[in-house]
Amino acid sequence: MSVSTLFTNDYDENGFRTCSVTGLDIHRTAENHVKLFGLTAVIALLLGGLFAITVVTTRWELIGLLPPGAFYKHLSAHAWNLLIFWMVFMEVAILYVGGPMILGRRLPLPRLATAAWGGMVVGALTINYAILTADGSFGEVAPLLTSYAPQQSPPLFYLGVVVFIVSTVVAAVPFFLTLWRERRENPNKTLPLVAFGAFITSIIATEALVGGLITFGVTLLWRVDIIQFMDAAWYRHFYWTIGHGSQQINLAAMVTVWYFLTHVVGGAEVVSEKVSRTAFVLYLFFINLGAAHHLMSDPVVSSGWRLFNTSYAFYGAAFASMIHAFAIPAGMEAGRRKRGKGGGLLGWLTSAPWKNPVFSSTIFSIILFGFLGGITGVVMGQMQVNMTWHNTFATVGHFHGTVAVGTTLAFMGLVYFVIRTMFQRGLAFGRLAAAQPYLYAGTMGVTVLMMMYVGLLFGVPRRIAQVVRDIPGSDFSLIAAAPLFAILGVFGLLAILSGAFFVVVAVGSLLAGKPPESMASRTDIEPVGSLQADGGVGVDDGAPAEGSVQADGGHDPVHAYEMRGTFFFVLVFMAVFVVAWAANWFFLSRLWSIGL
Repeated sequence: MSVSTLFTNDYDENGFRTCSVTGLDIHRTAENHVKLFGLTAVIALLLGGLFAITVVTTRWELIGLLPPGAFYKHLSAHAWNLLIFWMVFMEVAILYVGGPMILGRRLPLPRLATAAWGGMVVGALTINYAILTADGSFGEVAPLLTSYAPQQSPPLFYLGVVVFIVSTVVAAVPFFLTLWRERRENPNKTLPLVAFGAFITSIIATEALVGGLITFGVTLLWRVDIIQFMDAAWYRHFYWTIGHGSQQINLAAMVTVWYFLTHVVGGAEVVSEKVSRTAFVLYLFFINLGAAHHLMSDPVVSSGWRLFNTSYAFYGAAFASMIHAFAIPAGMEAGRRKRGKGGGLLGWLTSAPWKNPVFSSTIFSIILFGFLGGITGVVMGQMQVNMTWHNTFATVGHFHGTVAVGTTLAFMGLVYFVIRTMFQRGLAFGRLAAAQPYLYAGTMGVTVLMMMYVGLLFGVPRRIAQVVRDIPGSDFSLIAAAPLFAILGVFGLLAILSGAFFVVVAVGSLLAGKPPESMASRTDIEPVGSLQADGGVGVDDGAPAEGSVQADGGHDPVHAYEMRGTFFFVLVFMAVFVVAWAANWFFLSRLWSIGL
């Protein structure tokens, strides 16, 4: 099978087709670019996963695979490929789904989008080359993700970052043009919620990318001696506009995917469009202020600045996340009860299509992000508690809880969905496809917990390859953390294997997946809902509940159905949050003796 066949579907004379699963009118320009960026993202995931093997087997000191110099190179490549390239290529694809696909429009300037993709690929390859060839000459070192100045990394690295950032901004132009044309032609029409979420994501992304362009552009000028002096404090502050902002792009994109996929495969309905939109707007104003927790030990910021950013302003973003955390499962519960798919407290959930990897990936993303990434993010974002987390392995656990578990699982679910609906392929290795989200969620979840434990309980530092047996130049021993590192190592390798299963299923589906007409009985891996072009939801997951259809042909409002199951989970979440908050303040109190 040639690569060109992957980008071929049956379109009408205007280049549109109607998706049999979502009901959307999709133009070939939008669909093919979603495929292009999504495929590239999976390649970046594979590359980053290969470096994850060497990183895990080095930090697990029983193996100690790499010496420190090589470890930093592999850690840098692992971080850039997974935290940046895998995420950003997927996020551009999400913009094209949330814009032209949801709105039923062509992708404007398709050649510009293709050129932007090419620039992003060139930038990513340049960054990888610069990292792997940094040999220590002229004081140059592997940049890690932060590449803190005045540490010197190869000029080619900074050039690659600038090319990647500029190309990403260019890739967003067709999306912005889509929304501009939509608003111009339909001034009184409200954007669908998924399109609105993608729009907010794009604004957050633009802010972060412009900050990154300033940061790395100036640093490039410094590295080629056009600028003679680099202020380290200036670099730190500007860097975190993209260093943390890039993760906020992930968050907003992930939540958008949650709304989309829970509707399509879970039968969810929006509980309140206004409330969900308000939560996205809160992200716009407050989410990037979370970057402040990286600067709590910085001597150039005032105590007032730290207090404002880590409390009052930060709560705006936390409140928005709480809204989404209730609205998404509540919408799914009410939507499924409305269709007669839920009885008792949790029947709406137990009757859901758990064998569908699109659904299970999405739900595990919501649960694990909330409990592992969300709670820890709010706790470690407090100015006082931050000192027990800062630069320990617990911080690594936190962002693996947000990105490696939450966002990655959501994006895996979206890739499965794209394979089924856009590539028009059934998922290969049906049982493996159904099991893969469970395997990845379980193994990566344990890995994240071990990262947090060794950081919080033992103060194990991040980024340092050898700490358990001894810390160079010190008699201090962390040997007590060795058992937890053993668990981390084993489950880390299992998580990598589970991620490899995803790549195997994805690639196998593209190469050997059955066409839709031969999949009629494969309900275990097929989406079970449809998203109509007008933003409504039609789900073929059973008949509507009795009494839900009104005499005028309308339907009962979603609020007519109880959401007590969601309320139960909210109570569980709040209880875990309180316990985690109290435990971290207890750990802080153990650092010094307080009182008599």
